[in-house]
Amino acid sequence: MSDEPSTPRPDPRYATPLDPSVGIPDPVLVAQLRRVVAPQLAGLLSARPSTSVPLTDDARRELARSLIVKEMGKREHERMREGTPPMGRDDHRAVTAAVLAALFGLGRLQPLVDDPAVENIEVDGCETVWLSYSDGRDVPGPAVAASDADLIEMIQLLAARSGGAERSFTPAHPALHLRLPDGSRLAAVAWLTPRPHVVIRRHRVTDVDLDDLVRLGTVDTVLASFLRAAVRAGRNIVVTGLQNAGKTTLVRALANEFDPMERFATIEKEYELHLHDLPERHPRLVAMEAREGTAEVDTHGAHAGEITLAQLVTDALRMNLRRIIVGEVRGPEIIPMLEAMSTGDGSMCTLHARTADHAIDRIVTLCLISGLQIAEAFAYRLLAGAVDLVVHITLRDDSTDGGAKHRFVSTVLEIGALGESHRPVTTTVFAPGADGRAVPTHRPDCLPKLIRAGFDPSLFEHRSGTWAHPLPPQGER
Repeated sequence: MSDEPSTPRPDPRYATPLDPSVGIPDPVLVAQLRRVVAPQLAGLLSARPSTSVPLTDDARRELARSLIVKEMGKREHERMREGTPPMGRDDHRAVTAAVLAALFGLGRLQPLVDDPAVENIEVDGCETVWLSYSDGRDVPGPAVAASDADLIEMIQLLAARSGGAERSFTPAHPALHLRLPDGSRLAAVAWLTPRPHVVIRRHRVTDVDLDDLVRLGTVDTVLASFLRAAVRAGRNIVVTGLQNAGKTTLVRALANEFDPMERFATIEKEYELHLHDLPERHPRLVAMEAREGTAEVDTHGAHAGEITLAQLVTDALRMNLRRIIVGEVRGPEIIPMLEAMSTGDGSMCTLHARTADHAIDRIVTLCLISGLQIAEAFAYRLLAGAVDLVVHITLRDDSTDGGAKHRFVSTVLEIGALGESHRPVTTTVFAPGADGRAVPTHRPDCLPKLIRAGFDPSLFEHRSGTWAHPLPPQGER
């Protein structure tokens, strides 16, 4: 593998370039046709029963093409009644190709998504755009639509044609979460706010292992050796941190330490880990994605056609797996996830939490609000019997002071048996050092298992860690 982790490239299947043999179509006509055809296409896709076989990309394109041809036929009749010469065949082809490009690309968002240096795109109304770059810069970007209505229309079409099940973005469903063709994650909200808001989070690093994270400064060699042994020893790991801290990237790196012949599953709201895109690393992977339901609600309050993370975790337990990875635990799926961890070894999940200690209380809180009427003492017992390690990753943003963003593991907790307070006893195996990055502090109870998995216990003598370069003090360059 090269020194740099791989980054995603634009997928040519989702671009529809204009035919160079024909002329440039009238942009006003293209915009008019797109405005007419887009809601028609979105309506037809959304009206399909949730139980029907999803349309392929080619089928969606042909459906759109038929709508374009029908609308252009209407306009041709109007031109003939007005005595205007009909449009030539080449012009027809050019206009059709241009409208298809507008419908099946990302429009004016496409070049921003294609920029490999862009990490996040924030759209606050059609003309207010902010771009976050990998070097920590936040700079204004170009307008992405002519109006807020055009922006909403574009997102509605993306929603209608995304993934396996059509999703909707309407006043009745004012929030949207979906995965774009290149793997980026889009979140949008409208009608609840004065203007529509769209955020696109790009995954720049997809094929990454622990050695890559050492080079990137996320872990040092001691911590990498510890985590590698923990994975091989089948420790159940919860990766915690705030948004954009790098939790998904760390889980990717940990998963890439699995034996290639291990059978495991990834379960996500939207595909973000993309481990199924690495068949040479994970030939026996089962990748599962949740599905949103329709507006119809049954007597139990469930949306028709909805498949939840909790259901997928339960289903995965019957698929002869050693490990289960849940991309992000944030609801009732916490119970089956903990049950999977308590009955197996080596499973993982990510969790939003401010600190590693806070993650313990957050897990218990999710258990209590899961709707299963679980007692607090039982939730702590379930946690203690399931989770072995909590690995907390920190995002330190010095970009406002002229510095950069730093992502690094700061804490590793070992979860032990319940103590007198009905909370699990914890051991801080790695704690923040002078610059906040994790350094070894205490030997864990699981050390014999780690040694059998290849860990060298003498590495714990590096009390200052083996970080390549010290970070500047907080707030200084």
